[in-house]
This record gives sequence, C-alpha cells and structure tokens, in this order.
Amino acid sequence: MDKLLPTIGILLVVIVVLALALVGWRRRVRRDAPAGGGYPEPETSAAPTVSSEVLYVATTKGGESLERLALPGLSYRGRGTVDVSADGVRLRVAGEQPVFIPAGALTGVGAATVTIDRVVERDGLLRLGWTTSGGAAADSYFRVVDPAGRGLLTAAVEDILPGGPTPGSTDDESEV
Repeated sequence: MDKLLPTIGILLVVIVVLALALVGWRRRVRRDAPAGGGYPEPETSAAPTVSSEVLYVATTKGGESLERLALPGLSYRGRGTVDVSADGVRLRVAGEQPVFIPAGALTGVGAATVTIDRVVERDGLLRLGWTTSGGAAADSYFRVVDPAGRGLLTAAVEDILPGGPTPGSTDDESEV
C-alpha cells in the first residue's frame, strides 16, 4: 500500500500532462486552419529536376522562426524528400500527406541556423519561404541528408523563384 499511492499519483500527473499537451496541439491546429496549407497538385506535373532526401524539421510563420504552424502534411518532424520541378516544389514527409507548393507561391530559399525545437551549426538548415493556400507567409525548414545535394536543391529552387533569386537568400536567420 505504501508504494501504491505514490505510483497512482505519478500516473495521474503523467495523464494530466499528456492531456494538456493534446489539448494544446488541437488548439494550435484549429488556430492554424485558416492558413490553409499546400496547393492541389497540377493535373500534369513536370518531372523533378532535383530530388533530395531531407530531415523535415518544422514550418513556421514567415520571418518568425520560433512560431510553429501546424499545417496539413507538415505538422510533424520526420524523414522525407523534396522534389523541385519547373512547376513547383513537392514535399513528402513520412507518415504525412504530400504537400505541393507552386513556383508562384515560393518567396525565397536560404540557409538558417535556428527554428522551433532546433539549433544547429551555422547555416545547417535549409529554409524554404512560401505563401500557403490561405495566404499566410510560411518558412519550412529542412536538413539535407546529403550535404553535396544541398547546393543543387538550393539552386533548383532559386531557378523557379518568381523574379529569380532573392537577394541575401543565403543568410536570412542565421544570426541568433
């Protein structure tokens, strides 16, 4: 009996903490619902010019690297791929629905050091700036698995950016 009460107490605390985390996440998903998410895939899509394996980290509000957005297909961290083609960027995160971002919705690409839940070596993350289907500015962060492919991925996105590469696109939020 002397071990039963502390065990029940600890179990209750764990259950309360998990319930609060679940309620908080559901509230965030409801808050971010108006932002939309990705766009419908085009009926005929161009072949990828570059495809890269990545570790998807997070999507945040544009310019606010510490304010997470819970968007469909981009809610959870995981392994994935980024495919760049003439018509846009396709993001596929394991266990999530694919996300398509048309070239016209891209706003920039560059290196970053910090985002929600993650601080890495200088310029260790790739930041993809875009506008969601609901019109919200967003930044998605990735760690490219093969460092040699990082430059190819960045160059491919810069090639399809509306108006060409963004000035200073390689050192946006690197300074903390």
